[in-house]
Amino acid sequence: MVSLLLRLLLFTPTLATSLSAPTQEEVASIMRKMETAYGRAEDYQTETEVRVYRDGQVAEARRFRYTFKKPNHIRLDFETPYPGMILVYPDEDGKAVVKPGGWAGFLRFHLAPDSRLLRTSAGQRIDQTDMGLLIQNISQSVTDRRRGELRLSEEDGRVVIEVLAEDHFLAGVSTLYRFYVDEKLWLPVEVQEFTPDGVLKREVFFRGLRTSIGISDAFFRIGGGNGKDDQSGG
Repeated sequence: MVSLLLRLLLFTPTLATSLSAPTQEEVASIMRKMETAYGRAEDYQTETEVRVYRDGQVAEARRFRYTFKKPNHIRLDFETPYPGMILVYPDEDGKAVVKPGGWAGFLRFHLAPDSRLLRTSAGQRIDQTDMGLLIQNISQSVTDRRRGELRLSEEDGRVVIEVLAEDHFLAGVSTLYRFYVDEKLWLPVEVQEFTPDGVLKREVFFRGLRTSIGISDAFFRIGGGNGKDDQSGG
């Protein structure tokens, strides 16, 4: 009971930081900075962690290295819960290729991007994971898809945008979002998703985010790199 109370205190949005209602120009300025930063990036790589919560507890956690190269090349190198598994998208047929880790590493699975096997619990497809789309979704969340009060704050060198909006991937659902934007990179580095009444649903962390590091095209082919040696595009 005590641990649950502490978790609720830590993750209830209205208790976390002091937030203020921003002007339209303040919000527009932040969005322009994010769009400019993303526009300049040729590729990026980040250590990603996704936590899904149920009843105040972590029910699902995934950690993987996420690599993206414009216009649409994606590679995931999993750490947990599938150590050694690699996913690349798209192949020559527009599908995702999955290479299992361990003894089954000789297998290859070719899946459509809208396959239920590739969807997250939040309804997100593999071809909806790019940070460019996230920035577009943030922009829509603070404008035409907004369903509640919009607030801004600063926390540890990050701008925090909090807004109730239409869920990015689930139709008919409203989600209270907190977007954390690094003030040096001007790119999102964390997303928190709550129910409208403040119950934490999901967190996504983008740690060690690096941009324009020269990732090679070969890295997005199975066998084109192991996710570590080729991470700088060698």
